[in-house]
Amino acid sequence: MSWYVWLLYIHILSVVLSIGPYFVLFPLLAKIRTAPFEQLPDYLEPFRITVRLTKHAGHVLVATGIILTWITSWSWHTSWIVITVLIMVASLYFIARAFSPLLRKLKAPHDDRQLLVNKLRQALIWYVLITLSMMWFMVAKPTLW
Repeated sequence: MSWYVWLLYIHILSVVLSIGPYFVLFPLLAKIRTAPFEQLPDYLEPFRITVRLTKHAGHVLVATGIILTWITSWSWHTSWIVITVLIMVASLYFIARAFSPLLRKLKAPHDDRQLLVNKLRQALIWYVLITLSMMWFMVAKPTLW
């Protein structure tokens, strides 16, 4: 197999690792809503692990994407590449602002658990939509200009 094919497989695997784990977190939201405070860390830990895993998978994704663009005939001015990079930058900002602060608040005693879990669910939905839109641009490669 050529280097290109290996890089492409690694790139695709990193996409799966960047998006897939978030789908597993949806069922945990119900547990976080109702669990006794002492058990919350057990349910919040998968969120922390997922954010860390997807961050590192994202590093591989970016590195392989840069190499793949460099060794192919795609230009950095291609519309789907430009939009994917813009969405990726937005997703990095979003993930930094969305999950960690909410998880920190949920670890501390408070009276607003339902509100925080609702915000966490909304952040989860938005992140999945953002990353799926980025994936769509990478797969469909629409020509917009």
